[in-house]
Amino acid sequence: MKNVCGTSRIAGCQFTLFPMSNQFVEIILTALEEVDTSKVWKDTDDVSTCVRGRIVHIFDVTKAIFLHAAKTGEHVAMSGTFSIGCPGDTDADVYMDETEEPLNKELSASITQQAGCKFALYPLGREDYMDTIYQQIDLSKSRGVTVSGSHYATRLDGDVHAIFHTMQDAFQQAQEEVSHVTMTFTITANSPSNK
Repeated sequence: MKNVCGTSRIAGCQFTLFPMSNQFVEIILTALEEVDTSKVWKDTDDVSTCVRGRIVHIFDVTKAIFLHAAKTGEHVAMSGTFSIGCPGDTDADVYMDETEEPLNKELSASITQQAGCKFALYPLGREDYMDTIYQQIDLSKSRGVTVSGSHYATRLDGDVHAIFHTMQDAFQQAQEEVSHVTMTFTITANSPSNK
């Protein structure tokens, strides 16, 4: 049974990039400049960056920005929230490109990066929300990442491409069953804790 909360299929992600480096400004600005954001609406302020559009494009842009920051070799983290179907959302500030082809796919594919990520999926407005969450956790185990439990989140370890693919699949599938879905995440690469 589909639960209808919000009817807008505009997806978005509000995220903050944290380079742990003296060159943090350069890393952030370079990552934002190197990524093609022409298929999303984007706004960056002193707190975060917001991208809005189709699911495929917001994940493409978010992953590409993280990869371009992480390829510097500096310890980098990104934390954010994906959302779709919010009943309080508006149709303003959006670009809904008709094509499915992600613009950053080829350039991002050339960057290999290991990372750790914790994400939490929130299918809102349903009493059986845990069924949707458990289903996506189980499916994550077959997506080329190491999956482990964590308080209030699910941990994914592996290649950044596989991690973002896992999160995108979970988000995409959940929103097909539940109209209002949010997903929080924090991903980190090049952490000195892993050396």
